[in-house]
Amino acid sequence: MCLTGYAWAAMQGLVNGLTMADVIEGGSDELPADGARDILLVGMDSRTDAQGNPLSEEMLAKLRAGVADGELNTDTLIFVHIPNDGSKAVAISLPRDSYVDIPGFGEHKINSAYARGKAAARAQLEEEGVTDPKQLEVDSNQEGAKTLIKTVENLTGSTIDNYASINLLGFYDITKAIGGVDVCLNEPVDDDYSGANFEAGPQTISGFDALAFVRQRHGLLRGDLDRVVRQQVFMAGLARKVLSAGTLADPAKLNDLVSAVQKSVVVNQGWDLLGFAEQMRGLTGGQIEFRTIPVVDTEYDTADGQAIQVDPDEVRDFVQGLSGPPPSEEKKAPAPPPDEITVDVLNASGITGLAGSVSESLTAEGYIAGEVGNATARATTVVQVPEGQEAAGEKVAGSLGGDVEVDTDPSVPAGHVRVLLAPDYTPPDESGSAEGVAEPAMQQQASPVAKQEPAEEPPITAQGVPCVN
Repeated sequence: MCLTGYAWAAMQGLVNGLTMADVIEGGSDELPADGARDILLVGMDSRTDAQGNPLSEEMLAKLRAGVADGELNTDTLIFVHIPNDGSKAVAISLPRDSYVDIPGFGEHKINSAYARGKAAARAQLEEEGVTDPKQLEVDSNQEGAKTLIKTVENLTGSTIDNYASINLLGFYDITKAIGGVDVCLNEPVDDDYSGANFEAGPQTISGFDALAFVRQRHGLLRGDLDRVVRQQVFMAGLARKVLSAGTLADPAKLNDLVSAVQKSVVVNQGWDLLGFAEQMRGLTGGQIEFRTIPVVDTEYDTADGQAIQVDPDEVRDFVQGLSGPPPSEEKKAPAPPPDEITVDVLNASGITGLAGSVSESLTAEGYIAGEVGNATARATTVVQVPEGQEAAGEKVAGSLGGDVEVDTDPSVPAGHVRVLLAPDYTPPDESGSAEGVAEPAMQQQASPVAKQEPAEEPPITAQGVPCVN
């Protein structure tokens, strides 16, 4: 991220006008002593702006906020882990229906932690004689955030260093300010509950459509888990758009973005956002990765209704395992010869036989043939490798021809390179026709893309636009 002088000035103006909340105990603007910054990002189902002012009935109707039931739930929860050198960001989604221990309240869905803490604090404030509606809203919200932060810390085993929340209006305004976000859907959708009405394929969405896209859960194959994936691809697209020169070098877009953030985003007191922006200057889309905590049961019956069962020990291991040492501290191995590289080729293009054909061509160059199969549809071809084995990935990418992105992925076994083929793939022999590239392979015909899923989904990054449910 190369900040222009104007972008830096806009950043300073943003910081000066942000709403700050006292929600991190012992917060500091110093780099975290444990070597990485852990941030909790929260999307709020809120009917007020960041300053506690109620939204108009007209705006609430447009946002499809529904009827207020006295509770403030968190629609989106994302735990972000960033090494102090700013070399990479891993964003881990916490499904809103995860059934967890909420300190002081027992086991409930995680999206109720904020509401429970806020309600208890509001009752206490009223008992103490506080009557001003705005003060009640702001002060009780801070206690709600503290309860949520403690809940996430218990679940992940990590200390939250920084906190940021955004409400429905802010989401609407920010997406309008940057000119929309690029997404891609596998199938068309028409959902009356959220207002999501989209065609299949790539498209740019903003405003009310963007809000509907990330809030839809009815009619999705995996319900809330597919909703989490929607949120991840949208956040990835948002990051890609904000990091682009088209936003950072456009004064009008920057002004609109700053105004939208100031109205609807709350961050913790003591967060040195200018220092944080400087720390993140070198971050690119391929270095922002999205994951989801492991899930035990998506149809877990509880006293609060059906929820998502998670194992806290498994979640902690997952979170700590993904963080790992910063890439800059790891030794990157030189590229081994082809006969020491096993290449797994997965077809995410929908073109019958493409994976088999590409695997055969790589084997002919001396690579070891690995898994050949299908993967969830995506828009761009990518080569994935374990941390420290980027050189092997670059060697395979060169053999594939064209400009193929190389990303690291902890799920790729050591000594392996994973190739995910998308419709944009162009073979080295440009004179060959598409039919020549995609000669049918028997195992491909027997396993259509729609019926086969990889053992573990590759992570979503801010590089490219994957198609999702």
